[in-house]
Formats: sequence, structure tokens, C-alpha cells
Amino acid sequence: YLRDGGDLIVIASWGGRDRHPEWYLNLLAHPFARVQINERRFPVRSLTADADRRAVLWPRVLNAYDGYRAYQARTEREIPVVVLQPAAGT
Repeated sequence: YLRDGGDLIVIASWGGRDRHPEWYLNLLAHPFARVQINERRFPVRSLTADADRRAVLWPRVLNAYDGYRAYQARTEREIPVVVLQPAAGT
């Protein structure tokens, strides 16, 4: 994951497969979830980055792990950039 201000950024790449990973489909259906980083657990609300935010985040994603470039080349789908925003509850 990456941090973007108070948000966490995760990538629904699934190694460049032609369909979205199940966890991403679950978040589309139910955007509230809980994440755990080390010992800290907290609620988040997920959303898929729109085109403008994705344009800003995608270069950062590639800088963190260039393998996403190959994953994107393997598929015709646009790999979603998922924003996890801190939420008051689930």
C-alpha cells in the first residue's frame, strides 16, 4: 500500500488478469471495511480513484513497484487504484 495524506492506496491488479480480484468486487459491493497495519486496526471507506486522481497516483504506484507496469500491459482492463479513507465506523 501507499499513503496519500491520510488515505491508503491499494492496487486491484491481480497480476494483470483479465478480471478484477474478488476483494475489489467485494469493496465495490460493500465499501466499508476494516484494515490492519501491524497492530493497528481501523475502519475505512473504499472508493476507486477517478481519472484525475489515478493520473496523479499511478506514477507513484509505478515508482513503488514497477511490476504494475507489466500487469497493466497484460490486460485490457484498467487496473483500479483503490483509495481507503479513514471512516468513523463500518
